[in-house]
Amino acid sequence: MFSCIKTCALEGLEGHIIDVETDISRGMPKFMLVGLPATSIKESIERARAAIRNSGLEFPVAKITTNLCPANLKKEGTQMDLAIALGVLASSDQINYEKSHDYIFLGELSLDGAINRIDGALPMVISCRDLGHKKFIVPAANKNECAVIADVEIYPVENLNQVVDFLDSKKDISRYVVDDIDMAKDFFALDFEDMRGQEKLKRALEISAAGNHNLLMLGPPGSGKTMAAKRLPSIMPRLTFEEAIEVTKIYSVAGLLKEEGLIRQRPFRSPHHSASAASLIGGGRIPKPGEVSLAHNGVLFLDELPEFQRPVIEALRQPMEDCVVNISRVSATLQYPSDFLFLCSMNPCPCGYLGDPNHECTCSQREISNYLGKISAPILDRIDIHVEVNPVPFDDLASAAKAESSASILARVERARNIQLQRFKGKKIYSNSQIPDKLIHQYIEIHPSLKKLIEMAFKKYKFSGRAYNKILKVARTIADLEGSDQIKDSHLLEAISYRSLASQYWGS
Repeated sequence: MFSCIKTCALEGLEGHIIDVETDISRGMPKFMLVGLPATSIKESIERARAAIRNSGLEFPVAKITTNLCPANLKKEGTQMDLAIALGVLASSDQINYEKSHDYIFLGELSLDGAINRIDGALPMVISCRDLGHKKFIVPAANKNECAVIADVEIYPVENLNQVVDFLDSKKDISRYVVDDIDMAKDFFALDFEDMRGQEKLKRALEISAAGNHNLLMLGPPGSGKTMAAKRLPSIMPRLTFEEAIEVTKIYSVAGLLKEEGLIRQRPFRSPHHSASAASLIGGGRIPKPGEVSLAHNGVLFLDELPEFQRPVIEALRQPMEDCVVNISRVSATLQYPSDFLFLCSMNPCPCGYLGDPNHECTCSQREISNYLGKISAPILDRIDIHVEVNPVPFDDLASAAKAESSASILARVERARNIQLQRFKGKKIYSNSQIPDKLIHQYIEIHPSLKKLIEMAFKKYKFSGRAYNKILKVARTIADLEGSDQIKDSHLLEAISYRSLASQYWGS
């Protein structure tokens, strides 16, 4: 007897409907699985066999052929276990096959028949929904992430017997629906009010958050660079529901999603400096999202930037420019989003005390040059704001007065972002940093009296064309923070000051 059970396979974040076609015929007892299954799916044969028997059902002693259609698509993962087992049961006339046509089945089987959590459930549900399918049988452990999509029906199950009884109409499974999701909930325990001094750094971080501008912090050890970096997400605009879905899909595929379902706070990723290019960008035999994708719609923080291997740093160029990562393999080319705010910190020299009034630098000029040379001009060019961080004075540290809170800074940031959203309405641009170079003069107008000012800076600091455009974008964000329609000389001068640091330390 022939049967066809529908499930799903992922390529990156894109899901494909897979028809699990099963045929049972006379012949030497054998279970054959065809249709380009990966090793993890080939092992489904034994998991399905044991799960069927241990669930009190009969595994047919016959020739069983299961085809995963389309057969030219490479299949990965363990989410097809349930569909394969149901195909065997349907072909051996042990379940109500007709009722199964309405559902997509996702789930990994344990040997005792329990249905385990799978990776990538949310992108599978979204992809199948876009292809016209609305009803899903999913593992109970995946119910929270799948049910955030309101226009589908999610039926969570815990074991194979529960699915069989449901298809045979012996027991009902309640549709799982999540309550209204509060996207405005505050999550951050770290607050800028705990950070004494460093007003210049806080100002730079506020501009960075307001326009989604990349930022480099350069200063001696103990000046508060890491402390400030960890507080940046607390002043970034809250995720929209659409952004939260994008982030959750990536974490679901990576197997990092917890029981809460929808991720509602902006990611903050801070990989160790020993990280490889593959872990940062993504890859592996079965390509998984890297840190740049896990930081999508959030912050990627590289502490002690020169300690990373130079090829790893250089690999950031394309994700920073294009906001997507393309991973090519023999079987497929996968694309993951990587629209992140790049935040990094570094010391001015190997010992860390170059220019520190309280400590003497012990590095030679050659050591300093080699250290700074690990950061190439193309990478510096892609960082909008460069800020020098000086040691915190004792009076600031000893002060009992609380600093400005993250909530207060966030209010200004959100006002500036709302101005940008109105400016770019209908253009698929959400912040000043995203303005395409060809549209800069359409959205950023510089008064003729200010052109001489930026021309002098351009010649003095030998700015590149990319640096010039970034100065204009930062100046536009500073004006937005003040609620000004026009870019003033003070806005432009402040934006230029955030690019002069490279000339001081790198000589360009």
